[in-house]
Amino acid sequence: MDFNEVIARELGLKLNQVKEAVNLLDGGNTIPFIARYRKEVTGELDENVLRDIVERLDYLRRLEQRKTEVLRLIDEQGKLTEELSSQIAAAAVLQDVEDLYRPYKQKRRTRATIAKEKGLEPLADWLLVQYTRGDPQAEAEKYLNAEFEVNSTEEALAGAMDIIAETIADDAALRKRIREQTIRTADVVAVAAAKKATERSPFEMYYDYREPVRKIPPHRVLALNRGEKEEFLSVKIDVPLENLQRIIEMRYVKAGPCAPLVQKAAHDGYKRLIEPSIEREVRAELSAQAEEQAIKVFAANLRQLLLQPPVRGKMVLGLDPGFRTGCKWAIVDETGKLHQVGVIYPHTGKGKREEAKAILRKAIREYDVNIIAIGNGTASRETEEVVAELIQEDGIPVEFTLVSEAGASVYSASKLAGEEFPDFDLSLRSAVSIARRLQDPLAELVKIEPKAVGVGQYQHDVQPKRLEESLHGVVESCVNVVGVDLNTASASLLQYVAGLKPAVAKNIVAWRDEHGKFSNRDQLKKIPRLGAQTYVQCAGFIRLPDGANPLENTPVHPESYQLAENILKGIGHTTGDLRDRITEIRNKLVVLDPKELADEFGAGVPTVRDILDALQRPGRDPREDLPRPLLRRDVTHLEDLSEGMILEGTVRNVVDFGAFVDIGVKHDGLVHISQLSDKFIKHPMEAVAVGDIVKIRVIGIDKARERVSLSMRDLTPNASAV
Repeated sequence: MDFNEVIARELGLKLNQVKEAVNLLDGGNTIPFIARYRKEVTGELDENVLRDIVERLDYLRRLEQRKTEVLRLIDEQGKLTEELSSQIAAAAVLQDVEDLYRPYKQKRRTRATIAKEKGLEPLADWLLVQYTRGDPQAEAEKYLNAEFEVNSTEEALAGAMDIIAETIADDAALRKRIREQTIRTADVVAVAAAKKATERSPFEMYYDYREPVRKIPPHRVLALNRGEKEEFLSVKIDVPLENLQRIIEMRYVKAGPCAPLVQKAAHDGYKRLIEPSIEREVRAELSAQAEEQAIKVFAANLRQLLLQPPVRGKMVLGLDPGFRTGCKWAIVDETGKLHQVGVIYPHTGKGKREEAKAILRKAIREYDVNIIAIGNGTASRETEEVVAELIQEDGIPVEFTLVSEAGASVYSASKLAGEEFPDFDLSLRSAVSIARRLQDPLAELVKIEPKAVGVGQYQHDVQPKRLEESLHGVVESCVNVVGVDLNTASASLLQYVAGLKPAVAKNIVAWRDEHGKFSNRDQLKKIPRLGAQTYVQCAGFIRLPDGANPLENTPVHPESYQLAENILKGIGHTTGDLRDRITEIRNKLVVLDPKELADEFGAGVPTVRDILDALQRPGRDPREDLPRPLLRRDVTHLEDLSEGMILEGTVRNVVDFGAFVDIGVKHDGLVHISQLSDKFIKHPMEAVAVGDIVKIRVIGIDKARERVSLSMRDLTPNASAV
């Protein structure tokens, strides 16, 4: 099998693109590096396509490895035929290989193996031939044997039928057809588990549920799996039995005196051996597809969350809300440096509420706070009310916003947080994290396990290893898209830079602590365990705003410095002019033709294009083009809402069935997929993304359950916007 040809065909790519990408990957190059700095080689394949190539290549290599192993195992039994070898070689999926191997797989003792030990296999073969004039009873008498406890023709025929049932169950072609028919015609059926049938639960909608296998959406598969795991549901695959039995009979049952016996064996083979196995396989396939979708949704949401624009140049007060344990607060300056922390208890009585406002008032004035970041967990809305009261009472020019605090407790208890704030209690560390999340979401969130940031659906029900791999790729991509300031980045951030491992990231920070700031990228070569190959991978993603060479605050790779200098020289400038003559340089660069420059300097057009873009905007952070967080000075209560109201909100999470939007009340409102767009969309992500600021209309209010239904369709207001 030519893996490159298969991948090129499946992904709609040119064969040479795949070959070059695979060669680069096998050569130890990282995906961010290949996507950014080897565009000419791969034909400008982006990160998403490169990750698809990696995933497919890994599967095909595992498939080939399994084929080799299966061929060896069958050959060792002396049963490998030319036809079987060709079938295994032609198998395109692992399941087909396993089906072909099934008859030769070492099994525990079954009814069929016991019958074979009694010498009944020839009788089974005779029955399968189904001679038109043969007498099964007379043939069975030949196999009576007291030593093997075959004392009657009925016992002989029963044993032979057990062998036939297993033979049918091991038929690879038949299993494949039954599996396909099951997927086409079966239903997923769920009922309430007997011992919990009367209990209220989140799974009540599935207490009497049926949906075709081919139509069931991924999020419902995961919901059913969880309900079954928590013993609220009993789930099965219900398939029209007649269709499948007909398929088996057409393949194995012929006319003649043996036909009833073979038919009975076929039915037994299906019910006892095929049906349970195929049901497990179908459910496993549904779960695998659902998990993959859940991982994709989580990954897309995580990317949007990590790439939220930083709020720079602001003094921030971070608040981690709580009731009995109080609200932890922290003052963080423009650089992320911590100045003061404390605890207030605004929700334990009127006196304490006024005392809490006095403490906040003093801190805000002393440090000239611009923005208050409030964690969105327990007591967040009540804490918002206290902050809003303070702003209104004092008329201070301060705004507040909700910040996701998912994973803050994980960070607070981590070894990293202990190293950063060894003198602080765990609870106080979380307030610092919330403040910094507003200032630079990416730099702060990389300190937390990606799966703990809370923007997924059923992320706890998917394979941890697969989820971790996917989310690590997302974080790596985001970090390298933005770039990292070598003189301020933590080891947690540096470890995601292309080519850098955690140990090397720590070595960089240690070198910086000992020798002071880096002045150029070449100094990275002095770092222990950072070799030449690693330097090539990481150098372009490192930024030095105060570096000796202004190019080092751009994505221009050191291997292209000469090319960048030649381009600048051609318009009468040097790299030094990037500091104070950038407008002049930009006006000259914008009219240049990348192809003409590429021909002039013997370079690739994509590289020249990227260099022109980098030279026009040195130090640019791509996140700055995204919408800013929604800041508020007042709060909204559920009682303030009415149907038809038009509001503005922030998308907090996107799932398969819709999007959850923060509109300033206690719980996020839901925009169902049917209400996201006037046009038909297959998935909510076609309409919204995490962090989007959107206008929505209230279409339903359930005060008892504190739920709000929203719509992004027909936004003609019939009430004052809030």
